[in-house]
Amino acid sequence: MLYERVELAVRRVFFIEDTTYGDERKGFVIKYHGRIILPDTAEAYDRLAEAVAPLGLTPLFRYENNRQTVIFVTSRQAPRPSNPRTNLIFFILTLISVWFTGGMLNLQEMPANAIEFVWAIISGGWPFAISMLAILTAHEFGHYLVGRRHGAAVSLPYFLPLPFPLSPFGTLGAFINMKELPKNRRVLMDIGIAGPLSGLVVAIPVLLIGLSLSTLSPLPAAPLGSGLGQTQLEGNSILYLLLKFVVFGQFLPAPADYGGLPPLLYWLRYIFTGQPLPYGGLDVLLHPVAWAGWGGILITSLNLIPAGQLDGGHLLYVLFGRERARRIYPLVLLALGLLGFVWSGWWLWAVLIFLFGRVYAEPLDQITELDPRRKRLGWLTLVVFLLVFTPVPLVLMP
Repeated sequence: MLYERVELAVRRVFFIEDTTYGDERKGFVIKYHGRIILPDTAEAYDRLAEAVAPLGLTPLFRYENNRQTVIFVTSRQAPRPSNPRTNLIFFILTLISVWFTGGMLNLQEMPANAIEFVWAIISGGWPFAISMLAILTAHEFGHYLVGRRHGAAVSLPYFLPLPFPLSPFGTLGAFINMKELPKNRRVLMDIGIAGPLSGLVVAIPVLLIGLSLSTLSPLPAAPLGSGLGQTQLEGNSILYLLLKFVVFGQFLPAPADYGGLPPLLYWLRYIFTGQPLPYGGLDVLLHPVAWAGWGGILITSLNLIPAGQLDGGHLLYVLFGRERARRIYPLVLLALGLLGFVWSGWWLWAVLIFLFGRVYAEPLDQITELDPRRKRLGWLTLVVFLLVFTPVPLVLMP
């Protein structure tokens, strides 16, 4: 009786060429090879999923040996709703953490007593805190709202506090939990890119405002020597370099000279290696709001690294498919390994991606392709990644 009802539902959207019966040991209930007869494969999936839901089954659209296949598996229990109080607690802790970090960034000198210190943190920390949380909130609610729009089970954002000096931003970022597999590539792409693009829309004006509040400052003319501290320079992405030019009318950090190189070659070398150190040059002394904007761009670039469960991994999967994504994966590891020679933090990222970056969020329906508009948006997001990627996030001048 079950098989008859399933086959009746299948024949409404799918021409059956052959049937394979399964069991729990094989991991599926029944499988059909053939071809989808509706012009819109996404609509075919929706109709079939709705028809078999009362039977406790979930359809999977797959390709097997280049043949369209419908596989039925036992439906999982509906995901449990999250407790929003947990999200709120983590948000409040993160707010305190980034506020404290902003206050520390704004301190010009250490106050004379504890009361003055607390007041300095409270009064000076809010511009950075608001800026940083605005970027993170835009990013995560971009994921959340688009996920809810598609009917996906996604959690509210979890913000992660990590106070100064453990984190220069007072946070490890934030994330949402996708509690079930996305329906198809279109849904996965929409959810995946909504976060970084939304965060960037906020980060750019925050950064421009922060740069307008910042000042230019000369850099040391020569190494200061051991025991005298180091000057820390934030790394450059192409976008950050251009935004500094918009505000200050010059590329920063401006070197004392280009060492005989054409400017384009100099800046390409500096962006990708952080060398040569711009002794005797000029750079921007970042206001805390600008620091938050720069951090927002850095977070966007890290999320768009094309691997695993990162937003960039989702984008890679939907644009190129599982097999091509797996072939690109070793190239990502190689690139991070080579970049580790100019900034050692990339070696940690390479290890994390080696351990966790080989698994992609594979949709229930893997037959439905991206529509032309989404393909264009996906390629545009790859261009955004190239513009925001910061090969050397921090440069130290002894």
